Formats: sequence, C-alpha cells, structure tokens
Amino acid sequence: MSKFYTEDNNQIRKLWTFSGGIHIPDNKAQSLTRPAGKAEMPQRLVIPLQQHIGAPNEPLVAVGDKVLKGQMIGQSQGFVSAPVHASTSGTVVDIGDHPVAHPSALPGPCIVIEPDKEDKWADLPPPMEYYATWDKRDIRNRIRESGIVGMGGASFPTSVKLSPPEGQQDIQSLIINGAECEPFITSDDVLMQNHAERIINGAAIMNYLLDAKECLIAIEDNKPEAIEVMKKAVAATEKLDNAHVVVIPTLYPSGSEKQLIYILTGKEVPQGGLPSQVGVVVQNVSTAAAVSDAVLEGKPLISRLVTLTGEGIKEPQNLEVLLGTQVEELVPQVGGYTNQASKLIMGGPMMGFSMRSDAIPVGKANNCVLVPSLDEIPNPENISACIRCLRCVDACPMGLVPQNMYWHVQSKALDKAKENNLFDCVECGCCSHVCPSRIPLVQFFRSAKAANLQLDRDQQKKERARERAEARNERLEKIAAEKKAKMEAKKAAMKKKKEAAAALKKEQEEQAAAKPAADTNEESTGSEGQDG
Repeated sequence: MSKFYTEDNNQIRKLWTFSGGIHIPDNKAQSLTRPAGKAEMPQRLVIPLQQHIGAPNEPLVAVGDKVLKGQMIGQSQGFVSAPVHASTSGTVVDIGDHPVAHPSALPGPCIVIEPDKEDKWADLPPPMEYYATWDKRDIRNRIRESGIVGMGGASFPTSVKLSPPEGQQDIQSLIINGAECEPFITSDDVLMQNHAERIINGAAIMNYLLDAKECLIAIEDNKPEAIEVMKKAVAATEKLDNAHVVVIPTLYPSGSEKQLIYILTGKEVPQGGLPSQVGVVVQNVSTAAAVSDAVLEGKPLISRLVTLTGEGIKEPQNLEVLLGTQVEELVPQVGGYTNQASKLIMGGPMMGFSMRSDAIPVGKANNCVLVPSLDEIPNPENISACIRCLRCVDACPMGLVPQNMYWHVQSKALDKAKENNLFDCVECGCCSHVCPSRIPLVQFFRSAKAANLQLDRDQQKKERARERAEARNERLEKIAAEKKAKMEAKKAAMKKKKEAAAALKKEQEEQAAAKPAADTNEESTGSEGQDG
C-alpha cells in the first residue's frame, strides 16, 4: 500500500491507505449554515428498550409511574448491555411495541413517557472529578450504568470496549473517531467545534482506563474548523499529554473502524477479530463527550446531536435532541418538509435505511435524519444482470468479492456466502454505489446476514432442544436405575429376611425336635434310679 504523511502539531506522522473506498460528494455544507440548536420538549417520548448491541433491557417501571429526568427505566443483567433512562420527568403512559429505527422496520419494545414540562432531575451519582483516584472498576461501572454506547452507529456498549479481556496484549492506541466520513452528516463536526473540552475530558478518562500509549484524534481534512478547535483543545489540556490530532484524507469509508485503524497504525484487525486484539480501541467523539458527562457530572446518556438535512428539509440544522423524541416532532422545528422531499432516511445515504413514516424515535446511535430530493438521491433504477465488471471488488474497502457473495446469496447458498466472508462486510455501500447494473448489493448482504443469523439461532434452538431431551432421558434413566436398584435392594432385603426367618424356624424346629428326646432320656434315667 502507498503511504503518505500529515502534519500534526508540527509533527510528521506516517499514514497508510486502505484498498478500495470511493470519493463521493460530501453534501455537508447545507446543515452547517445555521448554528446548532436545542430541540423543543416533545409532546411524548418513545424510548426504545433496545438501543445497543447485546442483551435486551427489561422495564423497571410500570404504566402510571412518575419518573424523573435521568432515572433508569430499563436494565439488563447481561454484561454486554446498556440501560436506558428517562430523558425528562413525566408519567409512563404505555409500555409496548412501537415503531423504532431499524432496517427491518419491525416494531420494538418501548417505554412511552408523557413529559410534565418540569424537566426535574433525579438524584445523580456523585461526580468523579478526580477520576484518577477512583478504582477503574467503579469508573467502568459508572459508564455502564449511564447507558453509554458507541454513538457513531455501532451502538456497542462502551464499558465493554473499555474492559479488554485479561491476558490480551496492552492497548497501544486509543483512537477517537472524528472522521465522520458519511455524506450529509455533520453532528460530530459541530460537536467538535462547540464541545471540544468535553471530548478531550472523555478521551482522557478512557485513556486512563486503558492505559494507552497514545491517543489519536482522527479528523478528515474536509473539517478545517473542527481540526483547529481540537488542536487548540489538545494543546491547552494537561489531562492528555499523549494526544495528537491526526488529519486524514477524505475518502469514504475512512471512518469505518477497521479502515481507520489501518490508516493510523498500519495494523489489520484479523478476520472475525476485535481491534483490541491488535492493541487498539476506537471510540467516537460523541461517545467521548458522553463519557465526560457521566464521569465528571454523573449524567446518563439522555440526549445527542442530530443532523436534520437534505433538500427535503427547509432549514437544515443540527439539534440537541432528547432520546425518544419522534422525527415527526423534530421536522417542524427545522422549517418542515419541502416539496422536494422524496424519502425519509435514518442515517446517511450510504449506511442509513429508509423509514416508512416519521413516527420513529431518535435513539442513541441515530445521528442523522436525511430527507433528500430526487436530485440528491435518485430512486433506484431497474436492476439489470451483473456484467462481471468487478467494480464492486475495486471499491470494497474490506478486500471482499461482492460479486461472488451476491451470486451465492441469489442462489440461496448462504453457507457459500458465509465462506466468502459475508460477515466481514461492513455494509458501507461502496459496492452498491459503483455498480453499473444498479444492484442493491448491500441490501442483499444485509438480508443474507439476517437469514444466516436466523439459521444459527434455529440451530442453537435445536441444539438446546437436543441437549434438553438428552438430559431428560439421562434423568429418566437415572431415576429408573435408582428405582431398579431400590427394588433389587428391597428384594434382597426381603430374601434375606425370609432366609433369616426360615433359618430361625428351622432352628426352632430342631430345638423342638431335640426337646422330646431330652425329656425321654430324663424319664429313663429317673426310672433306673428308682429300681436301684
């Protein structure tokens, strides 16, 4: 791979280029023309119980309960999990399935809160201002209990990423991801420009937990304002003396975790492996800010910056939004829809997904609501047959062969697709973007992954059923063996008892038979004495 260099605080740092990737219009200017604002209090909050990868949450409240801002309302006992909290004070009016932001468009379990407009906080845990004096386990637990997940889209529980397995190599690099390579989205850019100190504080806390040798803050070169602000923040802090702002070239998907690791370190995460296996941990800038809020102020994750943009929005803008606020309540705050609105997408144009309605709540991992015009994102054209041009192979940043994967998926040979590294696909959309046949490859791959996972779940169910059946048979066999042993022991005891009784009877009979003879002898002896 070719190498190039970037200037970082007057230092020269080597960077690597990954294979594939595409240059596409970033379309970021329209949402940056207005300063970030704060969304109004919604009429109701629909808070999904599943806003993370891992074990689902169970509600801790019931319909009719009064809740306070920041109060935990859903929790799981699983390690890979993150609780959810009330975004404001109010009353729980419903607990049930509601539409949520998910590619499947299926509803999910939610807690619905009717705000009381008082916005009254619950009692918060004490700030850990001097976190270096606290036990690291307590800090990780604070991050977990605050419900913090990866806010760049992955939604993996942050506390888990900050707890590398024992015996694994030391963490060399903590990467704070401010690349934000997806077109249209500017929420991280705006956060860096306006809240650099929170990001630096969060990075310092995570650096302390991981004891990383270096902290690299990666930003694409199309964000000059954010770059300057973050450089000044790094230079001004005393909490993070191993931090460097690294400017990387704009190339989609440079913000993807594995690609970013390679760009900055030249390290490749093994197939099916985790970044920590090569001594790297990656966290989003929004996640870093949330960690700062949780540790230094005791505040759980209850809001986030969201980009509302596209030519279908009258006044594109970034808003600080309470989690659980529905899109239908946000759009009027940015001028409403224009007559150019063609579709509604949660996320960006490459990795986002279309929504059937705007009655969808904003969750922890949702950083953008995109309402594009047909000029910005045309409707899908008629799909034609694959012409084997291999453009998808050239564009794939993971070095996969999407063409082969597509053929296997089309023929329902899911095992073959899996063998062709289906699960290494990061669903970046590069292959779909360059395909001259307009084949929505990512949709096929996403569906195939879901089908494979369902097969695995079905197989696991069968395996569990087989194990239960075997355990039941073993249990019944054991019970039968124990019963048989008891019966045999009982028979043996009865036989022994009968034998003992028979022996006693025989002895008694022998004694009885011997007694008349003894009596006769005594009588005979007595007679002889008289005669003498």
